[in-house]
Amino acid sequence: MAELTDRFGLNHNAIRQHLVTLVEAGLVVGEPGPVVGPGRPPVRYRTVPGVSERFGGSGPHEALSQLLVELVVGGDAPLEVGRRAGRRLAEEQANPGDAVDVLLAVARRLGFEPRVEVGPGRPGGVDVVLDRCPFVGPASAAADVVCVLHQGIAEGIAAAAEGDAEVVGLVVRPPRRAGCRIQVDPHGS
Repeated sequence: MAELTDRFGLNHNAIRQHLVTLVEAGLVVGEPGPVVGPGRPPVRYRTVPGVSERFGGSGPHEALSQLLVELVVGGDAPLEVGRRAGRRLAEEQANPGDAVDVLLAVARRLGFEPRVEVGPGRPGGVDVVLDRCPFVGPASAAADVVCVLHQGIAEGIAAAAEGDAEVVGLVVRPPRRAGCRIQVDPHGS
């Protein structure tokens, strides 16, 4: 909530009232954050997956459909189609940032529920862990297409984002369990 207070320059009570309204409308959900000191743990808010398509925006499945059409019509490999889409998505970000920030924003918007962990065995590297797969059916049926598209998207975002980080891999997990890991290393190392 402090981030919103700082960003919008409003009193924290005003921000809290707006967040309560968004929660009651089913647009965001509040979850307890990590304990950082005395008192109650902070509440972290995130949008409810699928909320954008309820209000006329393009949702995750429409985005995947567009990529699959591009694959069929254009004849390019899934990795290349994904890279082009990733560059477009990075350019569309209202708040551009480094590769990890943009990856998190795009993955959140698509319903992957991402989080960041230190990349094991890669000094300075991080993994963007996708705690939810919004494409369980398609990814289960054709991981070699759907997951490779998503790897390409991550690579395209990293190429277009600020800084010179590089996506060095995607560790794919079973879609129903989720937990895929986008491995990002700084400075293209």
